[in-house]
Amino acid sequence: MLKIVLTVIQVLLCVFLIAVVLLQSGKSAGLSGAIAGGMDTFMSRNKAKTWDYKLAKITKYVALSFIVLTLVLNFVQ
Repeated sequence: MLKIVLTVIQVLLCVFLIAVVLLQSGKSAGLSGAIAGGMDTFMSRNKAKTWDYKLAKITKYVALSFIVLTLVLNFVQ
């Protein structure tokens, strides 16, 4: 029963992780984005409040929990 519950949670985490990654904006804007984008990120003071920063932070935590849950499911027999 425990293995079924953990598997369902893992599938939900997987779908949520895919959605969060797809919601993030792309980092490659070509050569013009590399020149102008560097100044934009250098001059940005409220980077911690942007939507992309929050999505990146959520992605890290969801991915870490997905990996930990995968390891736990591997050891549960």
